[in-house]
Formats: sequence, structure tokens, C-alpha cells
Amino acid sequence: MLKHDVFIEETLFRDIIENTPLVSLDLVVRQGEKILLGKRLNKPAKGYWFTIGGRILKNEKLDHAMQRIAKDELGVQLNGTPRFIGVFEHLYDDSIYDGVSTHYINLVYETEIDDLPDLPRDQHDTYRWFTVGELLESEDVHRYIKEIFVRDKQMTRTGKGTV
Repeated sequence: MLKHDVFIEETLFRDIIENTPLVSLDLVVRQGEKILLGKRLNKPAKGYWFTIGGRILKNEKLDHAMQRIAKDELGVQLNGTPRFIGVFEHLYDDSIYDGVSTHYINLVYETEIDDLPDLPRDQHDTYRWFTVGELLESEDVHRYIKEIFVRDKQMTRTGKGTV
């Protein structure tokens, strides 16, 4: 059984970030036409509006990662299976370590959540509901988040599904 809190020694984790891509999972949280974004407190993408998410842990199944991230970052348990949007690649010049870039392979899922309790503040200091139009127009929404909605709209329009 995978433990909820997995500790990787700091110098090893720095080496991992410096030398390998990380696999992460982001949740596009919807309430009708609105999308929940949080303003990031940590590098990379510090200070930008971003989706809720986190990295997938070694030996962690995707459904467990979704539930863990939803509980840790939203304080909720997901009901049902989120809709898979696609695979995205995020390349950053920075990371939590000075002088180290970050490379993510990002799996994005969409879920509808009707009721959110007090949202945790350790990854995002504030939250806001955006329409897709608002987030696409905002300079403070990270470009990688905008890519999700541009690609999803293209796939829906062409009827080709997700990539």
C-alpha cells in the first residue's frame, strides 16, 4: 500500500528534478461554466493562476492520485471518474531549487464539484472562479493553463476527442 506522505531526501529530489521529467496530474475543477484556479505560492509558475494538481507518486495508481490531490488541495473526495482531457508538457526555467529547471509530463482531467469547503492555502494563497473566456484573456493565468482550454475546444469542435 502506498503511503499518503512519501518523503524523498532533499538532495535526491533535487537530482530527480534536475535530471528527469516529473509526471503530474492536474484537475480542472468546474462549477457549470466556471473554472477554479488558484494563485500559486511556489515555483515553478509562482504568482500565476493555475489549476489544482500535483505529481504522481511512485507506484501510485491514477485514481488514487486523483483522490489524494483532491483531498490535499481541495479538501474533498471526488465522486465519479473525471473526464480525461489530455497529456501536456510543461517546461520551466525554474523550480523549487535555485538554478534547476523543471520538466513535467502533465495528465489533465476535468471534474465537476458543486460544494467546496474552506480551500487549503499551502499551494495557492487565493482562489478564483473564471469563465474560459476570462482565463484566456488574463495575463495572470499561466500559458500552460490556457493551452488546456485551447486544445480541448479544438478537439471538441473537430470531434476528434482528446489527444
